[in-house]
Amino acid sequence: MSTLPPCPQCHDEYAYPDGELLICPSCGHEWNPGETTPTEAAKVWKDANGNVLQDGDTVTLVKDLKIKGSSAVVKVGTKVKNIRLIDGDHDIDCKIDGFGPMQLKSGFVKKV
Repeated sequence: MSTLPPCPQCHDEYAYPDGELLICPSCGHEWNPGETTPTEAAKVWKDANGNVLQDGDTVTLVKDLKIKGSSAVVKVGTKVKNIRLIDGDHDIDCKIDGFGPMQLKSGFVKKV
C-alpha cells in the first residue's frame, strides 16, 4: 500500500488518486502531488508609517476610533502596551486602559 500525502487544506489522511490528481473525500479539494506548493512567506505586520510590528510592542493611535455599539471614542495618541498580532481583518489584539480588550487594525497605529 502506497502512502499518499494528506490533504493540504483540511489535512485529512484519506486522499485518493484520480488520474494525475489527488482528491480529498472530506473537503473535495483536488491537487497535483507533483507540484511544489509555494512556501508562504512569514506574515509581516506594519504600522501606519511602515514600521514592522511585533508581539509585545507598544503603539499609539494615529486616529480617533469610535467603538462600535458605544458612544465612547478612543482618542488619538492613546498608548497601547503589549500588543498581540493575529491573523484576520483586525491585526492587533490588545487591552486599552479604560476601554478593555479590543482588536485594532494596524493601519491606525504607529510604533512607539
